[in-house]
Amino acid sequence: MFSDPHLQDAVARARESVAALHAELPRWDLVVWTAGNVSQRVVVDPSTGPGEHDLLVIKPSGVTYDALTPEAMVVCDLEGNLVPGGEGAGAPSSDTAAHAYVYRSMPEVGGVVHTHSTYATAWAARAEEIPCVLTMMADEFGGPIPVGPFAVIGDDSIGRGIVDTLAGSRSPAVLMRNHGPFTIGADAKAAVKAAVMLEEVARTVHVSRQLGEPLPIEPAAIDRLYDRYQNVYGQGAATHRDRSDAVLTEEARA
Repeated sequence: MFSDPHLQDAVARARESVAALHAELPRWDLVVWTAGNVSQRVVVDPSTGPGEHDLLVIKPSGVTYDALTPEAMVVCDLEGNLVPGGEGAGAPSSDTAAHAYVYRSMPEVGGVVHTHSTYATAWAARAEEIPCVLTMMADEFGGPIPVGPFAVIGDDSIGRGIVDTLAGSRSPAVLMRNHGPFTIGADAKAAVKAAVMLEEVARTVHVSRQLGEPLPIEPAAIDRLYDRYQNVYGQGAATHRDRSDAVLTEEARA
């Protein structure tokens, strides 16, 4: 498999990206010691899109964050098995089966992150969803942060809980009961961003509840905020608008 130079390049880029993104977790106080993990999907055949033959790059188990170089990253198939020729620094993360199940079940997902961030994990310990009481939550998560079922590490039970819970939600984050948060994204960077934003809103809503009961945002307003943030806000959206305006101008001239 690794004789294909295009695949070699894709895996090398993923290893660099995943190693760099792991440094963001302690930077934002989302993990302690060796806890937490980031993974990135590697599409084996880009012409067919994400599929069952893809790979994933993830951190090795029990390795400290200052030792997570690109070369240390581990390459697995979507069953969570080490890929010959793609070994990194030992065994893959203990959460690899969960990541792999998400990739197998959700082809649109290109990155998965798990942290033990304090406030989000505290909500998970209570098995309580985080209500949508902030415009930031409406923007980023499209509603409340849902709670997934209790599951133990060792097989794909956690992955099943993540997929089943997010199936009916716009949220890229789920609080796995008595465990902690998992986030997903189009790539690993997007999943890390979701993890950072999740901890911020978990902390803010917790503080708000110490002062009184937070006021929920009306569902219609959540929909408007989410649509604007996802489709209008930012430079990418501005480029999309410019192109759309150009198309409309050309059509008007026709």
